[in-house]
Amino acid sequence: MERLAGTRAADALRAPFVLGDPKELAHLVASASVVEATITTQPGVARFPSIRFMVEADLRGWLPLMGIVLTEDQIHRILQEAEHVLAAHVIAAGTMSFELAAHMVIGTKS
Repeated sequence: MERLAGTRAADALRAPFVLGDPKELAHLVASASVVEATITTQPGVARFPSIRFMVEADLRGWLPLMGIVLTEDQIHRILQEAEHVLAAHVIAAGTMSFELAAHMVIGTKS
C-alpha cells in the first residue's frame, strides 16, 4: 500500500491495529485513569468472499472515511497487486480467510 498509494494511505490502513501490543494497551489504559482493567484477547478468523472484496472495501470505504481518496488507476494497481500478495490466504472457491485477534478492555474510569 505504501509503495502504491503513499505513507498516509498505508498508515490509515494500519490505524485499526495500532493497539496490537497488550502491554502497550495496558499502559495506555492505566494512563487514562481506568482502574481494575482487564485485557483479554479474543482470537478469530476473518472471512471475505474474495481478496478483491476485502481490499476494495478498504480502498473505497475506509480510506475515504480517513480523508484519503485514491485515483481509479491507484485502486486498479493495488487490487492487481493484492491478488498476488494475499494469494496465500485464498481458500475454497476463491474466498479468503486469515486468523486475527482483538484485545478487549473492561474497566472502570476513576
